[in-house]
Amino acid sequence: MTRIAETFARLRRDGKGGLITYVTAGDPDPRTSLDILLALAEGGADIMEVGVPFSDPVADGPVIQRATERALAAGMTLRGTLDLVAQVRAKVETPIVLFTYANPVLRMEPAAFAAAARRAGVDGVLILDYPVEEAEPLRAPLVAAGLDPIFLISPTTSDERIRQSSELGAGFLYAISRLGVTGVRDQLAPDAATLVQRVKAQTTLPVALGFGISTPGHVAAACAHADAAVVGSAIVNVIADNRRNGAPDAVREYVRWLKSGL
Repeated sequence: MTRIAETFARLRRDGKGGLITYVTAGDPDPRTSLDILLALAEGGADIMEVGVPFSDPVADGPVIQRATERALAAGMTLRGTLDLVAQVRAKVETPIVLFTYANPVLRMEPAAFAAAARRAGVDGVLILDYPVEEAEPLRAPLVAAGLDPIFLISPTTSDERIRQSSELGAGFLYAISRLGVTGVRDQLAPDAATLVQRVKAQTTLPVALGFGISTPGHVAAACAHADAAVVGSAIVNVIADNRRNGAPDAVREYVRWLKSGL
């Protein structure tokens, strides 16, 4: 059983929802980024998503775009991200999901990327801009390396595509609660529960709900329907606000605060 599967099995046994956190690798700099990832685990993140900085992050809103710019300016790359993950994996057992766009993977070459990710201690990979119908050239090397391929589900995804994503995916499905780019919102999308229910009707995989979640109340509301809540932009905001001093401590306390919703 993979780390991701073990985590969701534990959450089911405990009757709890999970907290999945997202940060951009190398933000605000590689050394601080390592400490931030360790702080996420210490704060209680059940799964950590690590974003590979990319020059054209079309799925991301301004908060994560700026984090990507900071990381790229600090010299972070895909190989640097994998090195960072390896350092984290040497210290924690928390599952790690790599978030990336297709271009860096294709540039490295999919099989080489999958093997390197496995060696680094990555557990799953979500390639943001690769549709499920065209996923096999990138998915097959991940599966061969023992990594979970994870797919995005949006409010406009058809039931057929949800089933296809479930059949080709592993670990969990990531349901985004609203259309558009990432970003903090005051409240969950009103139809988020309906989306999760529709996804669950088509899959036996756990469902994580993200986009716009930033408070313990949001986390609790998301996990009333989904198996886990994903928090990204709000954590990246904490990093931005504290990047010159104390970002890891601020992130640790913020994650503990989010977990209080569970």
